[in-house]
Amino acid sequence: MWNTPNLLTLCRFLLIPLYLLVFEAGHIRTAFLILLLAGLTDVLDGYIARSRNLVTQLGSMLDPLADKSMMITVILSLVFAGMISWAAAAAMFLRDAGMIVGSAIFHFRGKQTVPANAMGKLTTVLYYIAIMLIIFELPYAHVYLWTVIVISFLTSIIYIYQFNRLNQQRSRHLK
Repeated sequence: MWNTPNLLTLCRFLLIPLYLLVFEAGHIRTAFLILLLAGLTDVLDGYIARSRNLVTQLGSMLDPLADKSMMITVILSLVFAGMISWAAAAAMFLRDAGMIVGSAIFHFRGKQTVPANAMGKLTTVLYYIAIMLIIFELPYAHVYLWTVIVISFLTSIIYIYQFNRLNQQRSRHLK
């Protein structure tokens, strides 16, 4: 149950308060490096889990929870620092909170969850780029952020479709 990929996911949870401490101390670019480290642990745990056949149900649930928790923390830190609008934060928060709550509800009801797909991973990378553009105050950062928000909602629709399809196939197979 607790294998190397799951321990890396646990480390990602531990990076959340570290990110907050560094961000609140005014070291915003260093906080971004902590976010990048969290992203690296995400890539690494996924690679190890798949390449060594260490994918677990616990990891499938905790991995996206760690990702979403970190992203929600980053969103809130940026909005309270006045770096992104409340509207952008609300859109990102609603999408991520919906994914967390939905996954937890379905998991505890015994439904199969959908593992991360290429669109979900791409969306995460695009969010990291958007955050970098905002932190480094680059042109068009906010336009890019809203583009990524739209893409993230489209990705969520794809996940919902895949989830329904997977569980319909499973229920037919069990009958």
